[in-house]
Amino acid sequence: MSQFTRNEVVRIMQETGLVPLFYHSDIELGKKILKACYDGGARLLEFTARGDFAHEVFSELNKYAIKELPGMALGVGSITDAGAASLYIQMGANFIVTPSLREDIAKVCNRRKILWSPGCGSLTEINAAEELGCEIVKLFPGAIYGSEFVKAIKGPQPWTSIMPTGGVTTAEDNLKSWFDAGVICVGMGSQLISKQILEKRDYIDLEKKVRETLALIKKIRK
Repeated sequence: MSQFTRNEVVRIMQETGLVPLFYHSDIELGKKILKACYDGGARLLEFTARGDFAHEVFSELNKYAIKELPGMALGVGSITDAGAASLYIQMGANFIVTPSLREDIAKVCNRRKILWSPGCGSLTEINAAEELGCEIVKLFPGAIYGSEFVKAIKGPQPWTSIMPTGGVTTAEDNLKSWFDAGVICVGMGSQLISKQILEKRDYIDLEKKVRETLALIKKIRK
């Protein structure tokens, strides 16, 4: 069972402004990545479930987060069907992120009152997602649409909460363009948890990058 309600997850996303994205098949490495993000101030992490037996890795990481990282909400991304959503919800996923809009996933998550964030790329898809009870829409891939798209959507629909993923970097001008456009938070994968960090197992550098990125987001929002 999830440790956080969907309203609590929305609040954490809004307060921190950052959702790190990460996948690796090595459970022990995953625990260290989680700890580095946590120590850097992150209170959310999206485990992108793309590999074979990824559910087994997530299960161990979530047990670790519950036991050792109080206040850390671990969710799952790259979910493409209702069966996978149900599986991860049974393992305590606090939120579900999908690459596209799927009504079957919406029904499963709403039934269990789990936050779900579908990938959308048009106003029609965004409206459909919100009619299905979506609180935060994932703009994916963010680099294709850009911050001007967000600004255009927020004009007629100021109530729409958007999280761009893909095309978001740690650079101040990039983050500023997104938050000035009105996003609620950003999802960031390899731009934050880089291949170099993973290869070198440089968890201290990751902790530093997370802390600096969160501080930058806070500064931009003032």
